[in-house]
Amino acid sequence: MPTRELANQVTEVLKPLVRARAISTVAVYGGVSMQRQIEKLRKGVEIVIATPGRLIDLIERREAFLDDIDIVVIDEADQMADMGFLPQVRRIMREVPVNHQTMLFSATLDGQVGTLIRKYMTDPVEHHVETTTQTVDTSDHRFLQVHYMDKVKVAAAIANSADRTLIFTRTKHGCDRAARDLRDEGVAARAIHGDLHQSKRQKALDSFADGTAPVLVATNVAARGLHIDNVDTVIHFDPPDDPKTYLHRSGRTARAGETGLVVTLVEWDQLNEVLRIQKQADLNEPVVKMFSNDSRLNDLASFIPDPVDAPFSTTTQRRLSGGRRRRRL
Repeated sequence: MPTRELANQVTEVLKPLVRARAISTVAVYGGVSMQRQIEKLRKGVEIVIATPGRLIDLIERREAFLDDIDIVVIDEADQMADMGFLPQVRRIMREVPVNHQTMLFSATLDGQVGTLIRKYMTDPVEHHVETTTQTVDTSDHRFLQVHYMDKVKVAAAIANSADRTLIFTRTKHGCDRAARDLRDEGVAARAIHGDLHQSKRQKALDSFADGTAPVLVATNVAARGLHIDNVDTVIHFDPPDDPKTYLHRSGRTARAGETGLVVTLVEWDQLNEVLRIQKQADLNEPVVKMFSNDSRLNDLASFIPDPVDAPFSTTTQRRLSGGRRRRRL
């Protein structure tokens, strides 16, 4: 899988299952002691949960041998391809016997992931969970046009009305700055991004998961695969670069049939970019101007924008159920 956090999460989910079957595992990723991982590998394990870079290090040190592998699972396969991990994946696959099963998992399977399918899969079968569309989205989507000097206060007002809020920024520097500015507004926010030491990243995740810090500000490192219970609000502090990123970020809320709120903050010069993402994601939501003193921020899910203000010609009529809006992406 692409990130350390996801490797940790998979390891935790597997614990009760492997304990019941008396199967041994090891999590292999950077930022922590390699020696402990080596010691576990030397004892022999049945399952390795790994990020590509550290696993390659261990292979080259002749501490990991993959010649008995029966199954390879590539999680978040499209992100692995998009992030430039294909050479590393190919390096690892050269160590795996030809006669094995390969499985790719992701909410979206497109783009360069086709290279993995053609190279490592024979007569593959594609399975869709629950729906043939990308996902069933039970989130309320709100797009707010904000002034850049008021943006942090708008985000703080939204976060203060929620129990647990995940905020996405475009850059690592912007992530640190947004978390710091939110704390100045009295919001208990923590930051997580790729430049932080693994212990700090894990501490931020843990404090968010246990409610100590109800707001987590993140780069896209937290957009894929991670599951944290009861995230009721996702804020795109910086609009995503493409609709796929919007889909994955937004998917951190409204999981397993729950409902959630997804808010995108739009500065005036980002409007065309956001409308492009809306169109490609099959959304047609009004972009509503709001300032931080707007009372509607206290309950955005209940605020229903006027459909007349939708940016595109309506091709599908939205259905309102119980005052909440549900949309299928």
